[in-house]
Amino acid sequence: MMLHIPAVLTPEQVRAMRARLEAADWVDGRESVGAQGAQVKRNRQLPEASPLAIELGQVVSAALAANPLFFSSVLPLRILAPYFNSYAGGEHYGLHIDGAVRQQRGGLPPLRADVSTTVFLSEPEDYDGGELVVVDAYGTHEVKLPAGDAIVYPSGSLHRVEPVTRGARVCSFLWTQSMVRDDTRRAMLFELDTHIQKLRHAHGDSEAIVGITGHYHNLLRQWAEV
Repeated sequence: MMLHIPAVLTPEQVRAMRARLEAADWVDGRESVGAQGAQVKRNRQLPEASPLAIELGQVVSAALAANPLFFSSVLPLRILAPYFNSYAGGEHYGLHIDGAVRQQRGGLPPLRADVSTTVFLSEPEDYDGGELVVVDAYGTHEVKLPAGDAIVYPSGSLHRVEPVTRGARVCSFLWTQSMVRDDTRRAMLFELDTHIQKLRHAHGDSEAIVGITGHYHNLLRQWAEV
């Protein structure tokens, strides 16, 4: 399931991040991928252990953790510390699939990558190209969102970033291990939760809505790995 999550970061947060990132020391993005990914990846990243990456990553992580739509759709168990990348001058990332297991810093246990998230930090009109292209069973989807917005999609999806031919595409990206590893089950739970919230808003907590909410939690109880 792909989902657009608007306004994860405020305009003020985006401006403050971009100001800090303008003066950052970027490194070759191939440092964070294996041999296969290195063949098709051409971009720049903040060193993942740099103080700036850690500081800004905490802002992104906190914003996502506080976002009800992110929680409902992803059902996060563990969130990997965010990365930051930049594409300009024709840089791109060819078709690839994210690794299934990601290492965490600070001696924390490895994280299973169930859901990938990109948080856009550049406005769409500030650069040409740079679309995130996700290929799944339903076709090919191009994504280019306003600064501060996020896209979430299954980490098992084939995807690429188109060449940036003007300006710079700056983003934060991260992976999440979900309480529910199966994407179809996560999508079912998200749809059920969405309808429950709509019904509660329209009718309050009626006996029927309480009962349906109970079914949601029983399904989550059955499928969750915690």
